[in-house]
Amino acid sequence: MELGRIKDEIRKEISMWVGDKEKLTEDFVRERARLFFQSRAEVGKYIKLSDEDKEKIVQSLCSDYLGYGPIQVLFDDPDITEIMINGPYNIYIEKAGRKQEIDIKFENEQHLRYIVEKMIRPTGRRVDESYPYVDFALPDGSRVNVILPPLSVGGATVTIRKFLRSIGQVDDLTKLGTIDERMAQFFIACIKARINILFSGATGSGKTTTLEVLSSYIEDWERIITIEDALELSLRQKHVVQLLTRPPNIEGRGEVTPRDLFRNTLRMRPTRIILGEIRGEEAMDYLQALNSGHRGSLAVIHASSPSDTITRLETTALYASLNLPTWAIREQIASGIDIIVQHEQLADGSRKITYITEVDTLQENQILLRDLYRYDIEEVADDFKVKGKFRAYGPPKFLPLFKNQGVKIDPKIFKPD
Repeated sequence: MELGRIKDEIRKEISMWVGDKEKLTEDFVRERARLFFQSRAEVGKYIKLSDEDKEKIVQSLCSDYLGYGPIQVLFDDPDITEIMINGPYNIYIEKAGRKQEIDIKFENEQHLRYIVEKMIRPTGRRVDESYPYVDFALPDGSRVNVILPPLSVGGATVTIRKFLRSIGQVDDLTKLGTIDERMAQFFIACIKARINILFSGATGSGKTTTLEVLSSYIEDWERIITIEDALELSLRQKHVVQLLTRPPNIEGRGEVTPRDLFRNTLRMRPTRIILGEIRGEEAMDYLQALNSGHRGSLAVIHASSPSDTITRLETTALYASLNLPTWAIREQIASGIDIIVQHEQLADGSRKITYITEVDTLQENQILLRDLYRYDIEEVADDFKVKGKFRAYGPPKFLPLFKNQGVKIDPKIFKPD
């Protein structure tokens, strides 16, 4: 506790000396700390403090000012994929697909709130008692969710899904075993042939990662417009317009929804529309855009299977309250979406694309689905290691679209196993 109090004293002095951001370096922090201890020693204070404890205080200050406090070491570890903070004293991580508690803590709730505020400040968003939850992205692409008390009992809850720089191309997904080489070839061809793709799966299953990887194969000349709640996607092309929703202000005004942005997107001459997540009324606008010639659109939705994806998309489209009959919505789904890419995190923590499913046709008011590829689990060992195999089930009916777009594709990749 005494170290924390001394650290607060030094922080107050540093805040008085920091005139601009350029001064806030590690050398500056260390020099101010040295002068602090020197001045206190002259009056007999903190003279029994060991060099080791002094270094702990300085390191902690440097982490607070120049990084994200005690969790900065977790950001620096490339093997950690998720950081889960349940109040100031309970921190968990996900590593190699496994969640585990770690021996890292914040000093108190105030210290945790300081780091949260530091994270959110550059985004222009806010989180406080009047708006106690928020989603945003860090400059490195990591995604953050914050929920404050009293909604979160026991302190602020912060969930950080780190951006994985190790995954940048389809080959990286193949090396990780997320897909096989046939699926990789198929995905690249789909992007080039402007196939409409819907990425589905549970939270943390890899949907956004796959979308971002595949988007890298979009041609540079195309005008890409993205719609997101938080700035998560990091596209490599130059001609990209990124649109963000906006929550209501304290008076409950000024909200900008995904649907508001989608309507504007259609007036912005996009060649590609990327929708970060389908959750509500925007589903109807998305379907109408697909059916009005906007080919090559990519979108994300939370669903547990390809058939559940259809049901969820149909349900969210009904939020638009256009009084359309079910058959009309199903017809738009069947004619607008080409394939569903289903993601899953397996028992051993590995992430797989378990289905690539074609949205076939509407028959007797039911949407027919056809699996093009599937991951079949053959065995789960005692240590939860999953053994399985990717299998092909034949070519899609939209195969002529590849030829029409001048995209060559080897028909052998669809040969059933």
